Amino acid sequence: MISFFTPQHEGHAPATEFLRGERVPCFESPARAHVVHAELVARGHELREPGDDCTALLAQVHSARYLAFLRNAWGDWLALDPANADVQPFPSIWPVRSLRSDVEPENFVARLGLYSMDNGSPLVAGTWAAAKAGADAAASAAEIVGAGVRSAFCATRPPGHHAGADFMGGYCFLNNAAVAAQAFRARGCERVAILDVDYHHGNGTQSIFYERADVLFVSLHGDPRTEYPFFLGHADETGAGAGLGFNLNLPLPAGTGVAAWFAALDTACARITAHRPDALVVSLGLDTFAGDPISHFHLQTADFSRLGVQLAGLGLPTVFVLEGGYASAELGVNAVNVLDGFERA
Repeated sequence: MISFFTPQHEGHAPATEFLRGERVPCFESPARAHVVHAELVARGHELREPGDDCTALLAQVHSARYLAFLRNAWGDWLALDPANADVQPFPSIWPVRSLRSDVEPENFVARLGLYSMDNGSPLVAGTWAAAKAGADAAASAAEIVGAGVRSAFCATRPPGHHAGADFMGGYCFLNNAAVAAQAFRARGCERVAILDVDYHHGNGTQSIFYERADVLFVSLHGDPRTEYPFFLGHADETGAGAGLGFNLNLPLPAGTGVAAWFAALDTACARITAHRPDALVVSLGLDTFAGDPISHFHLQTADFSRLGVQLAGLGLPTVFVLEGGYASAELGVNAVNVLDGFERA
């Protein structure tokens, strides 16, 4: 399978994040992409650097003012104080409920809160370049698959499925799966499906397409009553307006085993088939693995090969986009097992 990879991901390497109120080393680190890259090389996958500029697609997925903020954020942070070069900025105030979000503040920390759903997406000097390169990879993958290649994989980071039209969160800045889906639509696909198999609900992807009937969003994930992102991902969220009926959430309780997870996948695949899409985008989160340090499902390494085989059974041109998965030692094997299972089938 052709896989897109770029060393620009290394520029996004925040040192710490907050976990239960304490600073801890970041779970989402460059090591994740390194182990996936190494496994791709070891198994003989073709690796390419992104060749497409996704700027026009980003403008169709994200708001103009959010993109402007993200592009300029590090420079604005340094403009406050050059010593900030050694400091990670974190938001400390958010415009919840009765507070206004339509007027963009001039204060940088206030704007950081305006465009953040949490304090779990630390910025550094190379964040924009890494995120943009990942989105370029999603556009490149959709381009070659739309031109006739059966499938492609984006072995990039940071992930994207928690990023909405105008906010970052959960390590995500630009929504790569949404960019790939929009790229398929731009190429003339009438209907696209996005399947999110990450442990955590892809709230950003859902919100981007929630009122659209051309892009079906299907997700199986940890129940948001107990699992991040908590405030989206319930089964009664089925779309709105033109998109009513084109959003399917399959929340599962923490501790879900392999049999129940694959039963939910059967339901997801049946809904995708009914949509009759021209192309499929898979938000490939590998944090369903039993050994993941921040998730609570029980898939084993061999189960990821089975996942690939089942997705191949849909018979669709497919783009895989790397999302979560924080058991770094096993991440590469688990990711490439999905791809090899898909190709063998």
